[in-house]
Amino acid sequence: MSEREPLVVDALRNDLRGLWKRIDVVDETGSTNADLLARASAGEDISGAVLLAEYQTAGRGRHGRHWTAPPRSQIALSIGVSAAGVPADAWGWLPLLTGVAVIEALRETAALDAGLKWPNDILVGTGKLAGILAEVAAPSPVIVVGLGLNVTMTAEEAPHRVATSLAMLGCAVTDRTELATAVLRALGRRISSWRAAGGVDAALIADYRAHSLTLGTRVRATLPGDRTVEGTAEDVDELGRLRIDTGAEIFTVSAGDITHLRPL
Repeated sequence: MSEREPLVVDALRNDLRGLWKRIDVVDETGSTNADLLARASAGEDISGAVLLAEYQTAGRGRHGRHWTAPPRSQIALSIGVSAAGVPADAWGWLPLLTGVAVIEALRETAALDAGLKWPNDILVGTGKLAGILAEVAAPSPVIVVGLGLNVTMTAEEAPHRVATSLAMLGCAVTDRTELATAVLRALGRRISSWRAAGGVDAALIADYRAHSLTLGTRVRATLPGDRTVEGTAEDVDELGRLRIDTGAEIFTVSAGDITHLRPL
């Protein structure tokens, strides 16, 4: 693998001026999500803050899952999003709109059509290209949204057999600074609309449905205690929860309630 270029923080700051309050890049950390949460806990206003890492030693996923990737092979970032004025029951749409924004950025920069597996995975075919994790910071109403997008990772470097990357998919665009700029610009637009609407609006729901790989398919949801629900993923509701038609009832599940969602 040829030498991987570092992120150019000055270019990010110049290109995204006025959209984000603060953009930082660190060479190495455990988790950008954990770092922003710690800063919030110490009293810092992290709303509008962006933290990118060239290398994460303890990247975080849902349910405490951990992952890692070679240095400079990913876009690993976290953002602080103020939820002031947005009802708490609408916060569940933040990771979903993040997925929509990433897909828009990939289409714009790499001409790549990806899809969303509810609640937080970005797929191309059956390969996982990116994952998203949202966590609430205390005590302020701020949500930290983390993203890990595989860019130049090779098949030999992939942490799991289902992982893929832009390079593995043959994408010509693998400049991480350009990609991160596009992602953060799309995220800024989507978050501004979400905040202005006080939550989800009809346009976001329509765009999410258009990109969803889950809706309309047969799925098995595994819940805590090894309980399972099987049926057709019918829709997402106004809170971002998945509605599963079992044939006997409509079962509604939130991202925090589910352990795994797999196709049948």
